[in-house]
Amino acid sequence: MQIFQTIADLRQALKLVKNDGLSIGLVPTMGNLHEGHLSLVSSAGKQCDFVITTIFVNPTQFSPNEDLQNYPRSFDVDIKALSSLNCDAVFAPKVEEIYPAGPALDTLVTTPSLSKLHCGASRPGHFDGVCTVVTKLFNLCQPDKAYFGEKDYQQLTIIKNLVQDLNLPIEIIGMPTTRETSGLALSSRNNYLSLEQKQQATILYQSLKNTVKTLEQDSNPIFSELEQVALKLISSAGLDPDYFSICNAKSLLPAKPGDKDLVLLVAANLENTRLIDNISIKLI
Repeated sequence: MQIFQTIADLRQALKLVKNDGLSIGLVPTMGNLHEGHLSLVSSAGKQCDFVITTIFVNPTQFSPNEDLQNYPRSFDVDIKALSSLNCDAVFAPKVEEIYPAGPALDTLVTTPSLSKLHCGASRPGHFDGVCTVVTKLFNLCQPDKAYFGEKDYQQLTIIKNLVQDLNLPIEIIGMPTTRETSGLALSSRNNYLSLEQKQQATILYQSLKNTVKTLEQDSNPIFSELEQVALKLISSAGLDPDYFSICNAKSLLPAKPGDKDLVLLVAANLENTRLIDNISIKLI
């Protein structure tokens, strides 16, 4: 497995890969890899000839009051995990390699409508940072396929729209959320939580499952009432809910009567840790 820290070295290596006619799979990450990340790499290895995993904690997607400096980093452990999989290369650049003039860019890639909803409403500029760095990585790695977890459903939807709107020749592959046995969605930020807090955080998944059960049983559900029930349940467990939204799965706008393809999105804070989760459902 090759490890690259500079764009020049990465491009030189990928030129040889392209000349050999090999397909490229890209798995963008911010490191501190868990089983969810590794499942993306494994899937990429089964579907592509050459797999690149990026490890880059992107400063432009963090607000000034967020956890950029404290975000968990475990590079050596990550490399050991990746070396046991079908990962051919790791691109782990320094911040100045990706942002040579600094992270305050004049040029941004943005999806204005989707980026202002849900997490975007609470984290202004977050998805501009995500879209910009992902576009940079797409440009640098030139992948045929790129792999993202469905746990970050809004992010996945935004990136699919980005690729479509900019006519990028990349297939975006969304992979199912990986969970702990308790149901808690795997996340690097789970490292901030104690064992007791992890158990406490399972209320997010429970609230999603409860709402899905009601949607399946109620022929005429009132979405806003179900959202309020879920928010109260989350609060009663000691979390500070940001939102619980029943949405059209494609537009991410509030679901309307008659919508069948839905996604339930939730975000909450447990002390200083932000947690998100979702479930998709197709009503009959």
